[in-house]
Amino acid sequence: MNNNQSIDLDFDREHIWHPYTSMIDPLPVYPVTRTDKNRIFLETGESLVDGMASWWSALHGYNHPKLVKAMTDQATTMSHVMFGGITHGPAVNLCKKLVEITPKPLQKVFLADSGSVSVEVAIKMALQYWLSQGLSNKTKLMTAKKGYHGDTFAAMSVCDPVNSMHSMYQGFLPEHIFVDAPQSGFSQPQSKTELAALESAFQQHHQDLAAFIIEPIVQNAGGMNFYNAEYLKALRTLCDKYDVLLILDEIATGFGRTGKMFACEHADIAPDILCIGKALTGGCMTLSATLTTEQVALGISRGEAKVLMHGPTFMGNPLACATALASLELLQETDWQANVGRINHAMQSLHRCATLDVVKEVRTLGAIGVVELFETVDVAKIQKFFIEKGLWIRPFGKLIYIMPPYVTPDEDIEKLSVGIYDAIEQKAY
Repeated sequence: MNNNQSIDLDFDREHIWHPYTSMIDPLPVYPVTRTDKNRIFLETGESLVDGMASWWSALHGYNHPKLVKAMTDQATTMSHVMFGGITHGPAVNLCKKLVEITPKPLQKVFLADSGSVSVEVAIKMALQYWLSQGLSNKTKLMTAKKGYHGDTFAAMSVCDPVNSMHSMYQGFLPEHIFVDAPQSGFSQPQSKTELAALESAFQQHHQDLAAFIIEPIVQNAGGMNFYNAEYLKALRTLCDKYDVLLILDEIATGFGRTGKMFACEHADIAPDILCIGKALTGGCMTLSATLTTEQVALGISRGEAKVLMHGPTFMGNPLACATALASLELLQETDWQANVGRINHAMQSLHRCATLDVVKEVRTLGAIGVVELFETVDVAKIQKFFIEKGLWIRPFGKLIYIMPPYVTPDEDIEKLSVGIYDAIEQKAY
């Protein structure tokens, strides 16, 4: 598009389907012309402080020169080549880095397209592993309510059964087993009653269970629920005791967002299968990975099929792999822990929102800040308010939250916090 040509919003409204919006009465969209660091620039002239890191993916902000160079250099050499029967440096070097930084038992890497697909691959791994052991009865998954794992079919089937698309697709989705969402908060004592109920579910269902899947420490799009690390430790113990695989979905929590490189490190455990995505490429393009142990990988490979039955066309895309490697190197070079700690400290100003009657709870962890209301937010109304304040924040349900890029300065965190307080106080939602 010519830079002088305006974005055709009429065409957009009539023909382009945006996420979670109607084609009859679509939510407003705002025309963006460029991004830089932690800013989004609108065609209408506004500069917005980005509180969302492009759905939690743009860790380093936008247009970081190291990432731009990685993309440019790779594009001039080889943007894509099929991964069947071929390998290349960007994929090999990225997988070396992933094995290096993830929990030690995870030694085998399957590269995929998106977070949802990495969950699909994880579920297929778990099911195929038990089939390869001759256990055709272990076909169910168990998971916690309030979870979210993506919008593709297998991923949807393990999302929260009430606050997701379960009811709409009932009869089409596989039926899995749900336990109550973790109740004990991250900084609260762990309820022994809760853990006893969890073990009871394992006792009842373990013979049918291939795996338990959960987002570690923070259940994200299902309700931004922060829970105790002891729950995760107990889950690892129960999976071992009852011969069930543990799948951890770190698509949103991975790469430092909770204050640890991976959220499972809060509990000092490792899963049997790990899903990562979102921030893997620093928010530049889509890429995900599913990592597993040698036991699972060899177990599948010794089975009847002898291979994992999955192979995306763009698997191991060199452009995405080169960018992801540059993003991970940048993360390690820039003292991400200090940055996340600084952001968490600055986010404490969000707690002033707790003085407002309509606020149920304010919670922060790592570079995540959440204000939960008693009532549902009108997204179109509150986004208009935020735009007028020079902010990009996109709430959902009863939650107004921020997950800013790690490069966000303290004064911009304060602007985000003040904007959220003002929106609630002025009932702009």
